[in-house]
This record gives sequence, structure tokens and C-alpha cells, in this order.
Amino acid sequence: MPVDPTASTEITAFRWVPDFAAGLVRDLRIRWALEEIGRPYKVRLLDALHPRPADYFLEQPFGQVPAYRDDEVHLFESGAILIHLGLGDERLLPADANGRGRAIAWLVAALNSVEPAIFELSAIDLFNRGEAWTRERRPQVIDKIRERLRLLAEALGDRDWFEGRLTIGDLMMVSVLRNLRNTGLVAEQPRLAALVARGEARPAFQQALADQLAVFAAHQPQEGAAA
Repeated sequence: MPVDPTASTEITAFRWVPDFAAGLVRDLRIRWALEEIGRPYKVRLLDALHPRPADYFLEQPFGQVPAYRDDEVHLFESGAILIHLGLGDERLLPADANGRGRAIAWLVAALNSVEPAIFELSAIDLFNRGEAWTRERRPQVIDKIRERLRLLAEALGDRDWFEGRLTIGDLMMVSVLRNLRNTGLVAEQPRLAALVARGEARPAFQQALADQLAVFAAHQPQEGAAA
């Protein structure tokens, strides 16, 4: 629960990804939110290793996952989907204007102020490893991430969540910070490390992660099989 092949809410996800991406693909963000509110959903699987079907670009202009649909909307981009879900359920987004706006601001901050530098580091470490230019650029990116994390930890302070209660801003920020899971950078900021641990300890997150990883395990390529 709430994965249900008869549900009217549908997300797209990948059938399988390499280990470095498992548990980080962005459908997890939506699975987590849906688990938090107990909304059943079904999953349509796509092949990450082959071009998307041409008609999928009508749903997601960049061919990424997730795309989302329910009885009201067809959406793409995980941030937009989380905002839609939050506007429909106060467990994800406060009803008062200030609380709602600030939670959305933290979601945007995760995507705009924190994630870009993390993406650059991932590109260096995963896709450009060993290239000459990375020797100079990587320390600069690390310094930028450290500064962003320092400021983020100061903003969080001693609160459990950025606005004192769980919102889509926290779901997004925890999801973004998990992209640093193999670097030790989050551990340098104990407040942020505790934030991520709180998010990962939630039953809704654990179920969402288990469901995503179960799909990957079920579609693990056979050794020697053609990609």
C-alpha cells in the first residue's frame, strides 16, 4: 500500500537503473509523498537504457521520470507534482498562506539553490571521472556545496523540519541531500545528517524506497544479456 494497479493516480518510473542511481530516481519523491497521504497509485515502467517512446514526450517533454496523472491533472517535474499533491492535502502542505508559501519556497530552494551543485559533482564523479579538467573543477564544486550546506544547516537550526512540521519542502530537501550519500559531505553538518535520517526513518519513505528497489530487483538484467 498504496501501490495499486487499479488506481486512478499513475506515475512513470524506470524498470531498472545501475546501482549508483538506485534509490535516487525522482519517482521516489512522488512515491514518498503518496505514501505519506495514503493515496493509491499505479506505476507505468519505462526502459532507462533505450529511447523513450515518441508519444511519451507529450507527457514529459524531456523524456524523464516521473510523469504524473490523476483525475484532475497531467503533470511533469517532481517539484510541480509535489506542489499539486500538497495543495490537495494538508499533511503535505499547510493551509495557511504563510506556511504554504514557505514550504513551497523550501522545495524551490532544494531544486534551485542546492541541487545544481550536487548535479555538477555527480557529473564529474560519475560521467567525467579522470578527465583533466575535473582536477581543477572538482575542489571548486566541493567548496560550493560545503558553503550551501553550511547555510542550509544554519537555516534549519535546531528544528526537526524547516518549518517545524513535515512538508513537501522537507521531502524535496531530504531527497536532494540523499544524492550526496557516498560523499560524506552531509555528515559534516550534523543537523542536516539528522534531517536526512529523520526523513529516511519515516515508514512512508521506507515503503516508497522498498517499492522502487523491488522493481529494479525484479528487472535486473541477466549477465551477458544485450542491453
